[in-house]
Amino acid sequence: MNITMIGSGYVGLVSGACFAEFGASVTCLDIDKNRISRLNNGEVPIYEPGLAELMKKNAERLAFTDSCSEAVGPADLVFICVGTPSLDGNGEADLRYVYQAVKDLAPHLSGYTVVVDKSTVPVGTAREVHRIIREVNPDADFDVASNPEFLREGAAISDFMQPDRVVLGVDSERAGELLQQLYRPHMLNTPILQTDIESAELIKYASNTFLAAKVTFINEISAICEKSGGNILDVAEGMGLDRRIGKEFLRPGPGIGGSCFPKDARALNYISKELGVPSHIINGLIEGNDAQKARMTDKIRNALGGEVQGKRIAVLGLTFKPDTDDVRESPALVIVPALAEAGAEIVAHDPQGMKEAQKELPEGIVYAEDAYEAMQGADAVVLMTEWQAYRDLDFARMAGLVRGKVFIDLRNVYDLDRMKQTGFAYYSVGRPGIA
Repeated sequence: MNITMIGSGYVGLVSGACFAEFGASVTCLDIDKNRISRLNNGEVPIYEPGLAELMKKNAERLAFTDSCSEAVGPADLVFICVGTPSLDGNGEADLRYVYQAVKDLAPHLSGYTVVVDKSTVPVGTAREVHRIIREVNPDADFDVASNPEFLREGAAISDFMQPDRVVLGVDSERAGELLQQLYRPHMLNTPILQTDIESAELIKYASNTFLAAKVTFINEISAICEKSGGNILDVAEGMGLDRRIGKEFLRPGPGIGGSCFPKDARALNYISKELGVPSHIINGLIEGNDAQKARMTDKIRNALGGEVQGKRIAVLGLTFKPDTDDVRESPALVIVPALAEAGAEIVAHDPQGMKEAQKELPEGIVYAEDAYEAMQGADAVVLMTEWQAYRDLDFARMAGLVRGKVFIDLRNVYDLDRMKQTGFAYYSVGRPGIA
């Protein structure tokens, strides 16, 4: 089977490499000539554990090009994997890249082809994609389908190979059979849900927004714990033992980040408004997530006596989660600028994300080669992202580096009893502080 991935970013590369592992011949198309050149030279332009090895293993079935005619003409399935960022202000998904990709591919369709929206797109997008293709190429033999991705950065390959489900939104038996043919032989134990297109488009938004609501809820409970003397880890464990709730996504932190949850919640909120449907819960989680980031900034300020002016703060972690170089919507992009604007001197470290963070953070942030270099002369250390490298820090060594002996753990990585022995004032999320 010949497959084309339009867009060679995170979703396109991971999905393309996994389809190649299935045995398909995959062509990854991107308008970024530099990216295609790097890929053809064996470079992988994103960080995802295991991706470079998977691409090398399947190199004979992976091709990279910036030529739309070369990529689309032979394809049985064309997957659209371009970005759908939020438009400023209202949360509406920006579909310009999707529609431009469709206009570019339409003239090159040859033989029966299924054009598949793999990008996260609002309900109704597939119908518009169909209209555009028919307008550009009236004689094309094609169907449009929706096949949303559910990949977690840092675990994307295992998520693709062993997913909870595969969702196929189709409106023709022909398209459904081709997609089933692609997926079924390699996922014998995976539920494959075939639905109408509109349902498939909504499943992705509804899933991500529900998980975002779960995280936002536990963050709000953590604030109640801090005021009441409760321990959020005990509360979360007690909740998670209820099978109706489950333990996943009940870890408090500095707020939701990444390329999916915040964007998709805003987009679903916009969709509901456009349809005239009240969205009280969605509105609440968006406001609650913004409030959590502000509360974490206040936590850092209060740990330093209420004032950060002139204080040196070591920030460990800039990505929104570990095992990725992605800083999109990371809490660090809100918290670090707020501290810097208040007069703090920020020295930051991240194992993979510093290059991308420098594009987003204000000038004046210092970037350290390692965590201990960042701590030299600091008044406080803030653990922002729970990278493995930060899970077993040497506090005896840190005692000779950190001037202020204040450690603020926004991911609850460390045990309270252990921290009592370190000599550091310790602050975490939803648990008692140790002065």
